[in-house]
Amino acid sequence: MDDGWLYVVVEAPTGVCYQQQYGGTACRQGKAEGYLVPVFGPDALDAFGELFVTHFRGSGTWNHRWSDGEVTTLRRIVEGVTFWTSDGVDDEPHQLRLDDARIAEADEAWIPVRTPDGPGVLMWSNSD
Repeated sequence: MDDGWLYVVVEAPTGVCYQQQYGGTACRQGKAEGYLVPVFGPDALDAFGELFVTHFRGSGTWNHRWSDGEVTTLRRIVEGVTFWTSDGVDDEPHQLRLDDARIAEADEAWIPVRTPDGPGVLMWSNSD
């Protein structure tokens, strides 16, 4: 798989778990149970790289206390990602939302989000 992908694992009791290495050079390991949804954010990967690789220097954000400005930047990037839902008749685009209640879990390639289908984790290829 190339590096140009973004997915959300919508958390649900499916019996299927997705594992992801995240957190830059910290090489953290995450696991989320649910179902995988490809999402679209044409500028998101570059913006996430600027935030996590440049600003945070690629070493992850474990135990980091997010400043208001950092949260605002992260929120703006996440809201630039489109999540499509379908009721079987119509497809509808929705913006992802940062899950502020789980901001402490946020790290490179592992962002807690809220989707129209429920809570999830936004993932992409880790820079490490």
